[in-house]
Amino acid sequence: MALLEVTAATGLSVVAGTAVTALLCIGPRQVSRAMTEADDRVREIAPYLGAALALLAVKQLTQGYRLRFSRALDWNITDELYALEGGFVAVLQDLTPDATLEFFTVSYMVGFAFLLVAAPVTYFLSPGPGQRRLKELLVAYLLNYAVGTVCYTLFISYGPRNHLESVSGLMYRVYPQTQDLTAAVASNTNVFPSLHTSLSVAVVAVAWRSRRTHPRWTPVAAAVAAAVVFSTMYLGIHWLSDVVAGAALGIVSVSAAARIVNQAESPTLAAHGDERGEPTARAGDD
Repeated sequence: MALLEVTAATGLSVVAGTAVTALLCIGPRQVSRAMTEADDRVREIAPYLGAALALLAVKQLTQGYRLRFSRALDWNITDELYALEGGFVAVLQDLTPDATLEFFTVSYMVGFAFLLVAAPVTYFLSPGPGQRRLKELLVAYLLNYAVGTVCYTLFISYGPRNHLESVSGLMYRVYPQTQDLTAAVASNTNVFPSLHTSLSVAVVAVAWRSRRTHPRWTPVAAAVAAAVVFSTMYLGIHWLSDVVAGAALGIVSVSAAARIVNQAESPTLAAHGDERGEPTARAGDD
């Protein structure tokens, strides 16, 4: 029952937040236009969306096998991460006011899911360059999950809350029902790198690339992502090393995604350019 309640509350919050964001950042007129063009837009992004969903399906279906392989490999890097940064997370918890616990819990549980959903929805509903940004974002998602899956299979790593007595698992201690949802989608050894960080940073990186066409979305994405990244450490879930590695993965994934989409779209763009007598667009053009 707790899992159902947390999932429902998170889902409803994400849906409401995404709807408000679309209206504020895109506008009712563009949302209405997107609905009339939905079939064409879905067909355009179908290969990218299909690849991303296929990877997620494989990831979930193989979770048990990967976990057993990881335990058999037994490559535990927790001590190395602690040796690298020491008690940074413990100090961070001590310095952060207790009154912020609820805010950062919501950021971790709802804010992260909101970013993953609101970003593609925003670009899907946008005209012109929005479809290109959506393709880049979907490829970036795919790359993040692919790298994360490999790392989580190769490396066993426990977060600060499971390794240090000086670090408290604040969210799970105060809101134990949240653990049902997080445990349903990930193992407690899925720590290095932080996919909460990498995916949040990827959303912000794509938002930055689209800042001229989506000026309202960019600061929203940046603010929510900052709260999500901080929450991963404050709540004792991730090490600073996980966050740094995750941030690097997020940035690299977007850079790689832009190149992949550019290569994939070049033949189509060239054909359309020849038909219309127009030059083809370059990667990064808005």
